[in-house]
Amino acid sequence: MSNVHGPPTCVVAIVGAGAAGLAAAIAAAERAKSPDAVRILLLDGAHTIGAKILVSGGGRCNVTHEVVTPTDFFGNRRIIKNVLASFSIEQTIAWFASLGVDLKREETGKLFPVTDKSRTVMNALIERCRQLGVEIRPDHRVHVIERASGEKAEFQVQHTHGTLVVNRLILATGGRSIPKSGSDGFGYELARLLGHQVTATAPALVPLVLADAMFHKTLSGLSHQVELTTMVRERTVDHRTGNLLWTHFGISGPVVMDASRFWCLAKEQGESAEVYGNFLPGQTREQMRQWFMEEMKDHPRRSLVNTLAQKLPLRFAESLVQYAKCDSQGAIAQLPRKDREHLLTLLTKFPFPIVHDRGWNYAEVTAGGVPLEEINFRTMESKIAPGLYLVGEILDCDGRIGGFNFQWAWTTGRLAGRAAGGS
Repeated sequence: MSNVHGPPTCVVAIVGAGAAGLAAAIAAAERAKSPDAVRILLLDGAHTIGAKILVSGGGRCNVTHEVVTPTDFFGNRRIIKNVLASFSIEQTIAWFASLGVDLKREETGKLFPVTDKSRTVMNALIERCRQLGVEIRPDHRVHVIERASGEKAEFQVQHTHGTLVVNRLILATGGRSIPKSGSDGFGYELARLLGHQVTATAPALVPLVLADAMFHKTLSGLSHQVELTTMVRERTVDHRTGNLLWTHFGISGPVVMDASRFWCLAKEQGESAEVYGNFLPGQTREQMRQWFMEEMKDHPRRSLVNTLAQKLPLRFAESLVQYAKCDSQGAIAQLPRKDREHLLTLLTKFPFPIVHDRGWNYAEVTAGGVPLEEINFRTMESKIAPGLYLVGEILDCDGRIGGFNFQWAWTTGRLAGRAAGGS
């Protein structure tokens, strides 16, 4: 495919056919006043598009959440609030219904297609593009983008099969997470070429790997409620409670995934970071000491491990006691004071020996990116390069686990598509 000559008068190119790119293409085509006057091209470097949509939510695609607020995201929350306000959850549900995708709510508040298949979502988005005449071009990896010389806001886009001159350009390349899906971070280079800054990027929503000396392997598959505190340079930057999942390599589960961005960003920036766990959420060390004393008085002969198992999963209690080098079968009344104090520390402020995160292949999203301050939040148009729009994960905004990042993708894609298609 070489240069576009003659009609149509306007070409809107979208780089990246993931969630944000597909939403942008649909919105642009629906908004175009005269479809014959606007040609909409969706360029993607992968052979098959939408890999991330297909693998998300364990292959079920958690498209959004029943309640979405700016506090579910990290980034400039004032701007995030304005962006989110443009496309409510009710509107999102109605939009999916118009595409033929009915959603259902799960206990956690997550919304999934009733079919429980991400393929349903993917097929509906592609079918709507087809109905609207959007040209989807897989295997068209974009290498270079330049501002075309001349009066008009035009861009020259060099890709695997040639060069294209476009009037409006939407960057929906994703971040650096799951690079085999096509989002390998090259979008940041394209944004830089066009004059944008890119803040430090790090994996987010990623499991964490623990030192081999830890007891995680014996607990693989066990999940329980934990309060996590992340400290960077000895300052608390995050505090949250939720389910932690022990795995053969370390820790995962919603509470770890949500906290991971803080540890990863600190490490990326060369700062010291620690993650502490309180295995008795809502309980302080002092309250636990009181409880311990009462147990010693009321059940002096009960073993240490059976005492702890009243408040913790037995398998975990056994591992922790062993880790503390205490006698699990010894009577609690016989427990030396220094051992009791050591155990109280491990129970309420356990220092997780994190070696590294699990890497980009396992990260669900990217923390960092193009600053939101460089974008007009009403249209997602660049304040630096007129005619350029940036959407989705390329921006410095990441949501917690539960469908929030998809909501950001649909919303920003829709805003940019409407603006580019209607201008």
